[in-house]
Amino acid sequence: MPKNNLEMTCGTLSRPSKMPGFGTSIPTKYCKTGSRLAQIEGTVCSQCYAMRGNYLYEVVQNALEYRYKQLKDPNWVDHMTKLIESKVNPRDPYFRIHDSGDWQGVWHIRNWTLVADNLQCVRFWAPTKETQMLSVYLKKFGPLPSNFVVRLSAYRLGERPSNAQMRLGPTSTVGASFGYKCPAPNQGNKCGNCRACWDSTVNNVDYKKK
Repeated sequence: MPKNNLEMTCGTLSRPSKMPGFGTSIPTKYCKTGSRLAQIEGTVCSQCYAMRGNYLYEVVQNALEYRYKQLKDPNWVDHMTKLIESKVNPRDPYFRIHDSGDWQGVWHIRNWTLVADNLQCVRFWAPTKETQMLSVYLKKFGPLPSNFVVRLSAYRLGERPSNAQMRLGPTSTVGASFGYKCPAPNQGNKCGNCRACWDSTVNNVDYKKK
């Protein structure tokens, strides 16, 4: 199938400059929990990078909106699988889910796990604030695929994740001096050779507070 047909179903993939390979993203305004946290000073979402800079360009906003509108297309799982397969570097097969945006429902998490099941050679990582949503998913469907890491993000700057978050799986923090320290600030704001975010054995990744 021509790649342009795949992109008609799923939208184009994003290319986060910080990290290896491709990703995908949707508008932050549709974040269920994050859009509320963004209004509260001291939360991670109040300093969201996806609400400023290049993300504000009209062409980027249009691409984000198109991806969001296509999420429930009946061919989405099949076409996203083929789209990622056509783009991923087999020598460095890492994919970032949601460099902007978050889960829209348990069905959304499920669709991505199906994509991950279809692409066992690719490592997937998704950060999320949707603790309850992930909990419901795990109770209904069981463990995530081994190549699919969902990191629950602490809500507030400088604070550790909640006990409920840490019980569900790997986590991330901002400025908490807790767990593995993201090396990007010391290497040109790039992942470089680090792949800790995609590694389920790394319990927490702590990002630098800006």
